[in-house]
Amino acid sequence: MALLDPKDWRSLHGGPAEAVEPATGEGLATLTLAAPADVASAAAEAAAAQRDWARRPYPERAAVLRRAGDLVHQHAAEIGEWLVREAGSIRGKAEFEIRTAAEECYEAAALAHRPLGQVLPSGAPRLSYTTRVPAGVVGVIAPFNVPLVLAIRSVAPALALGNAVVLKPDPRTAVCGGHVLAAVFAEAGLPAGLLHVLPGGADAGRALVEDPRVRVVSFTGSTAAGRSVGALAAQHLKRAHLELGGNSAFLVLQDADLDAAMSTAAWASFFHQGQVCMTAGRHLVHASLYEEYVARLAAKADALVVGDPFREQVHLGPVIDRGQLGKIDALVRESAAAGVRIAAGGTHRELFYRPTVLADADPDATGPGSVGACPAYGREVFGPVAPVRAFRTADEAVALANESSYGLALGIVTRDAARALELAERIPTGLLHVNDQTVNDEPVAAFGGLADSGTGSRFGGEANLDAFTETRWTTVRATPAGYPF
Repeated sequence: MALLDPKDWRSLHGGPAEAVEPATGEGLATLTLAAPADVASAAAEAAAAQRDWARRPYPERAAVLRRAGDLVHQHAAEIGEWLVREAGSIRGKAEFEIRTAAEECYEAAALAHRPLGQVLPSGAPRLSYTTRVPAGVVGVIAPFNVPLVLAIRSVAPALALGNAVVLKPDPRTAVCGGHVLAAVFAEAGLPAGLLHVLPGGADAGRALVEDPRVRVVSFTGSTAAGRSVGALAAQHLKRAHLELGGNSAFLVLQDADLDAAMSTAAWASFFHQGQVCMTAGRHLVHASLYEEYVARLAAKADALVVGDPFREQVHLGPVIDRGQLGKIDALVRESAAAGVRIAAGGTHRELFYRPTVLADADPDATGPGSVGACPAYGREVFGPVAPVRAFRTADEAVALANESSYGLALGIVTRDAARALELAERIPTGLLHVNDQTVNDEPVAAFGGLADSGTGSRFGGEANLDAFTETRWTTVRATPAGYPF
């Protein structure tokens, strides 16, 4: 039996929309978008349902999450087709999302029976302890690029810990990033009213952040949008967990084995057309290896097949839409006009952008730290573009890595792992991978970036306890306390 049935999709008031296949422009399904009034009614229903859900025995909540994980595997073929067609994912990336989504459910099920407090010492004759209690209603705003994983990594732990969830997926991936989850959890036995899927635009997102019944906001998206979400949440005195953009550095030290490193380097920038926040946006390579590295990375890029991931065997699919294509191409064209050499790629057919290597991506021509000479080096491209720049000393490598205002991921390739860890101590980053590339994620690991990349490690493993619960202090006396008056 099919998992998805459009007749089950909630009727909303924001107007009709079409799920579109980026590779062909073909409409895949008709859906409706959410208006602010839909957010208000969903938040009210969620708040009412959450009280009973929080009182359910933890084995009951855990069982729902385990069944959800099993159902993701059971319906993998159907979910995978939506990820390939609606999100432009190659099949391997879709398989990764499905596997990780199931693991997120299983990991969340384990959260339901984690210790939820501590007994504290007290100077008074009383029992003193803390407990974690559900936050209440959690608002989740998820992006288009890894839609299933970046939604479920907040939805699953929030539900497991006794919360209700209102999820606003990106309208461009409303099915694989939203309706899929609603169907999975309904079939898993999640009580009605606890999960609401409301694909919509900025007005729906603003309403979600402002609604007084939504106490915690989990946002994944661009830094610019994240600043707005964080500011709005602060006005309403609620927590906002922000996982934002990046321009991650990939350091190749003088002793690196290039035979082993090139696959890692290509994956770091070209996986899912570069539409990943952890993508390596700056390849920093020791000068002694630089020319060979550029040539080999360009050859790797030229050998990759770009095309329709649903109908062909390809390495890269389409970027999500024409707006994203225009941004990628403009950054590459502006960089080339400033004298940067396009060693590979730099062309596109419709939404299919060739993996691109930019050599001599040196911004120093317009001043230290400036991005004027190579915009694609200094900004988050969110496309399959790998700018490469040389360094000569370890201190210079550290300085270049630290030029960015982002602090999400860092990859270092070297034969001396201890040296890599020493260098990394001088480079603020939320994620560090020695002898691996920057695009890494596991449900058991705390995930998050620093500075313009977000508010720290707020997703994954035990970090979810901090993200989706409140801490309550309780004291108990045998008899009422006495005071001076």
